[in-house]
Amino acid sequence: MAARQFRWLLFGELLFYVMLGYWLVSGAGWTPLQAAGLALVYFFGMRLGFVGLSFLLMLNDRDTVPPELRVGPLGVLRMVLKEYVALILLFVALIPFHAFWLGPDRLGKPTPGRLPLLLIHGYQCNRGFWFWLRPRLEAAGWVVATHNLEPVYSDIDVYAQGIAQRIDQVLAATGASQVILIGHSMGGLASRAYLRRHGNEKVARLITLGSPHQGTKFAQKGLGPNAKQMRIGSTWLNGLGAPGAAPLPPGSVSIYSCHDNYAYPQQASSTLEGATHVAIGGVSHIGMAISPRVLSTLLKTLDTSTS
Repeated sequence: MAARQFRWLLFGELLFYVMLGYWLVSGAGWTPLQAAGLALVYFFGMRLGFVGLSFLLMLNDRDTVPPELRVGPLGVLRMVLKEYVALILLFVALIPFHAFWLGPDRLGKPTPGRLPLLLIHGYQCNRGFWFWLRPRLEAAGWVVATHNLEPVYSDIDVYAQGIAQRIDQVLAATGASQVILIGHSMGGLASRAYLRRHGNEKVARLITLGSPHQGTKFAQKGLGPNAKQMRIGSTWLNGLGAPGAAPLPPGSVSIYSCHDNYAYPQQASSTLEGATHVAIGGVSHIGMAISPRVLSTLLKTLDTSTS
């Protein structure tokens, strides 16, 4: 559904540019080149403005960054540019057309001693989010599966059944007895919703990337029941975090960025009782999709024994 939603949004935006261009050329005396230039400025400028706004909002509620993870002005600039590139790449090309870019998951028998990975995307995304990370995890020797959370705007508990079905499909295709769940942003919460409903018998580990386990201030800007559930102090989050409500498998890890522009205050938002916490710096929220730092941290975490 996210793919169809974003295709319609892109179509509507294109139609707006065509109508505006027609009026400018036929009624205001602009040249076609001038009208096209304005459309490009609006297309790229609107998205740059959204990225800038997300960082400005985060600055008012951010946690203190540890000295060893701080980045200078150039580091901040690189991070903002990567967020901008990731935003355009994901929401213009990958998420609307994920079936074309990703193709089906390549499921086979895992390497002895390893379990299949099941990647769960976040809010308003689909499996297209994993376009860059999936082949690199596979190149490192992991069997990787993906899943779409649908519908886009839903109670997060609704996603638990779809995750359960996908886990069973992956186990049947690989012959494994358990999977490792990896969730980005809301995907980490959806994974915990699965654990609350179905337990951890089929899940060896949970690894989350930038997941707002304690809620995020940014969720106040979101749409749908799932955005409301991700607000700090929500009844849903309190229930999910109640003792024993969603049993975490051993070796669970919450990886978060001290510069996350969606899940903030960063450290407070990413705290997950019973999990190990790994902080990184210089990585934005959507930028996690194309971050070598996230990849290396994730691979190191996966190679860490769960004992």
